[in-house]
Parts: sequence; C-alpha cells; structure tokens
Amino acid sequence: MGKNSAPISLNKYIAQSGLCSRRKADEFIRDGVVTLNGHIVETPATQVDPAKDVVKVNKKIIKPISKKVYYAFNKPTGVLTSLSDPEERPTISDYTTKIKYKVFPVGRLDWNTEGLLLLTNDGDFAQEISHPSSEIPKTYLAKLDGQPTDAQLSKLKKGVTIVGGRVKAIHIERHKKGSAKYDWVKIVITEGKNRQVRKMFQKIGYDVTKLKRVSIGELKLGTLKKGEYQPLSNAELLRIFKRNTSHDKSSEMIKTRKTTSRNKNSRNRK
Repeated sequence: MGKNSAPISLNKYIAQSGLCSRRKADEFIRDGVVTLNGHIVETPATQVDPAKDVVKVNKKIIKPISKKVYYAFNKPTGVLTSLSDPEERPTISDYTTKIKYKVFPVGRLDWNTEGLLLLTNDGDFAQEISHPSSEIPKTYLAKLDGQPTDAQLSKLKKGVTIVGGRVKAIHIERHKKGSAKYDWVKIVITEGKNRQVRKMFQKIGYDVTKLKRVSIGELKLGTLKKGEYQPLSNAELLRIFKRNTSHDKSSEMIKTRKTTSRNKNSRNRK
C-alpha cells in the first residue's frame, strides 16, 4: 500500500486481505475479535488508513493482498464447506493444499451436496456473488425419492415458504435421467438460503436423495472431477454474471481481475 492510500471501511479492508468475504468480516467485527491499532472495534463502517493503521483479526495482523485468485472446485459429498473443523471432519482445505494462496469458499454447499463451488481470496468478489441483490442463478440436479406431478413442480415456480422466507424456482424441469420409481429434476434458484433446494422439495412431499450444483450463472461444472479444482479465466468469471443483465458494474469489475495461472486448462488434484 502506498502512503497516499485512501481510507476504506474496516469490513472492506478485512475482505481485501483475502481472509473472508465482507459478510463474514462483519461477523468477525460483531463478535469482537477485530482490533484497530490495539482497540476492539465493533462497527464495520469504521474507517481504516491502509498506510498506517494496524488491523488484527483473532490477534493476527492482516493486510490487503496484492494478487487475487479465482478457482472452480468440484466439491464431493462428505466434505464441509469450511477451512477447518473442530471435529476433524474433511473440509475443502484438504483438497487445496497445492494452491499457493490462501482461499476461502464463496457461499456454501452442505455436507451431502456435491458440485460447483467457487474459491477465492477476493472478499469483494465473494460479496458480489453471495449478496441476495445479485440474483445470480444457481442450477442443481436433484434426485428425488419419487415422481412429483407437473402441478407440484409448478408450485415451486410460484413460490413456497420455508424457514428463512419465501423462495421460488426461476426454472424447473424433469431431467433426462430417471426411472419408473424416481425422477431427476433440474431446478434453478437465486436466493441460496440454507438447504433451500431440499426444503423446497420437502414442501411438495419429496426428499432429495442426491443433489449436485452444476452451474453458477453460465459458469458450468463441466468435466471437472470430484475433488479437483481449476483456475478461472476472466472470460469464465464473466459467465457467472451472463444471465444477470442488471450487473453491468460487476462485469466491468470482473474484466479487471486476473487469474494466477498461465495455463488456464490445467487441473490440480489433491
């Protein structure tokens, strides 16, 4: 940081350190684990001078990062969307040991859900993706324990109420897979509430026995194998916002981002 760096809010400073998203930074601040020049600060909007102020989170000094990185990760089932776990269950950190930079997940997929998960050290980017106002579509394939009627699926498009509020599918259709006893359903949502897809199908009387996220915006999981990750190019990052025409500002910001790898087609294993 240069000597003439302009002051920024404390939560944005933390997000720019690569530690977490801005929303998570707000949680750290509210929990009282953030200090500014030795004093606990509980107001996210507190101004920080990057050139001279010292910020600590959990007693560790943090500084804005100089290189921002972005990855697509195919999360397997039985893995926590977390960097650590006190019960020592598998986490995504077990799969990213070869990534040079410390990254964190954008949003989450629950323990029994697999598929596309974004990893980054860019807190502002994570905030853009996760904030409800972004309305970025996420597409899932859900295997059900039965065969819902067209009327039942239509109900999910009209909207249902779950814990956390009113939600709906912006698109839903039967997938090409299936059998005489169960259906695979393709569902697209924008809200991203906790276990939302599972709870939506429960509202019409069905349990999800397998769930996989296959795309975020127009960025698709493709042939990326379970447990693998790959760096994202600027063009791939733009696909996340492709179906959201209201996010011109986000697209402009994405255009300026750079990835860490010269070989954009390389894949890495644990």
